[in-house]
Amino acid sequence: MIIATLLGIAGSVYILLGALHALYTALDIRTARRIVPDDPAVIVAMQNSKIRLTRGQSTMWQGWVGFNFSHSLGAIFFGAVTCAIAVTLGTAAMSPWVLPTLTGVSAVYLSLALKYWFRIPVLGTAIATVCLAAAWALYL
Repeated sequence: MIIATLLGIAGSVYILLGALHALYTALDIRTARRIVPDDPAVIVAMQNSKIRLTRGQSTMWQGWVGFNFSHSLGAIFFGAVTCAIAVTLGTAAMSPWVLPTLTGVSAVYLSLALKYWFRIPVLGTAIATVCLAAAWALYL
């Protein structure tokens, strides 16, 4: 089924992007050189600067690492849900809101990628969004 294939592609893209983001984040804990500021002084400043909201319990560096891991988890989860829907598409009833919701979430990720991220996430989220929009159009 073409719709399931499109959903599987979109979900796989998000899982891959999220997993790579988590891997790069984990590697940056030891040697900061991927998803970090290019000025080493900024990294040191982040490690020495407390987050006011935490009343001195967390540094900006800890917040940065936590944000990146949670961002990765969100992408992986979104991809896994999309893949799960693809796998069960022929065996379970699907709400008419599933595909527009998945497409909308992916479109939000794409708009964030266009404004704040870099080329690889833009390409990945664009591919996934096109796949989800095509699946929705075919479903209609």
